[in-house]
Amino acid sequence: MLEHLIDGEFEPAVEDSPAAIPTPIEKVDATQTIDAQVKTAEWLKELGLDDEAIETKADAQAARQAFASLVTGQSIANTQAALTQIKSPAAVQHLVGMLTAYDWQFVEQARELRGYAVAQILEETKHTDARIRLKALDMLGKVTEVALFTERVEVKKADMSDDELETRIKDKLNRFMQVVDVVDVSPVEPPNAA
Repeated sequence: MLEHLIDGEFEPAVEDSPAAIPTPIEKVDATQTIDAQVKTAEWLKELGLDDEAIETKADAQAARQAFASLVTGQSIANTQAALTQIKSPAAVQHLVGMLTAYDWQFVEQARELRGYAVAQILEETKHTDARIRLKALDMLGKVTEVALFTERVEVKKADMSDDELETRIKDKLNRFMQVVDVVDVSPVEPPNAA
């Protein structure tokens, strides 16, 4: 299966770009580490070296530990150590699957919390204290689906010439700055009394 490596037929392309230089594991975050592992798993699959059916208990355990480290907010060092224990493409896929399911669960939980909050606000609209009722109604009116108190701005396009536009701008500036046009009048000399 790997005879091409022994025979010398395998000539990988060498890049001199800064992206081709490996970054030490201490300097990358968890997302970059997982991305690199996914790309490695895809590369191995392209080479035909991936067998999805083979996932050992150790691989599954490593994926679960990495997942727990990611979602519980452990230190970066602990997270990196857990991620580096994932060695096989099957374990990488297991971890990605768990993270995807976690994301969906988080979205569903956020929807449930939003529904609960709206239901509680609705319940407070029946409170005996008028101040609490008013505040609850105000909050209910700000809910996106209700949108009772959203401000709407209407934009109208008016075609004007440059001179008309300049005149309107000057008028507005004069109004706000209280500028008064000054007309230069030369002094009138009194008539000579001769």
